[in-house]
Amino acid sequence: MQRTSVIQEEWWDLKAEVSWGNAPVGQAGVALLAENDQLRRALSGRVVIDQACGMVMALTPCRRGAARNLLVDVSRQCDLKLREVAAALVATSEGEPLPGQIHRALRRALRRLHTADLR
Repeated sequence: MQRTSVIQEEWWDLKAEVSWGNAPVGQAGVALLAENDQLRRALSGRVVIDQACGMVMALTPCRRGAARNLLVDVSRQCDLKLREVAAALVATSEGEPLPGQIHRALRRALRRLHTADLR
């Protein structure tokens, strides 16, 4: 069964059709669904990265740029994606242990950050 709604915006004098159900989706629809999925994943990764930056900023008095650079440095040292490092750090606030590899890289990065502050 296919249901269709027609939405009309008088101000722009536009019409749009929205279909759902068993209606076939064209190539443009498939492309839009893929793009939407990609944007959702990017935004969810961004939220975790922002949370991890906030944690670093709270624990080590530094600005957002320095916190992000620190996480990027850890990500490169561990050969992990930035969102994976961020997710591991955020998970520690829920009682999860920080993986050893990330823990060691984070300690090295923090030492470098503090050494740079002392200069």
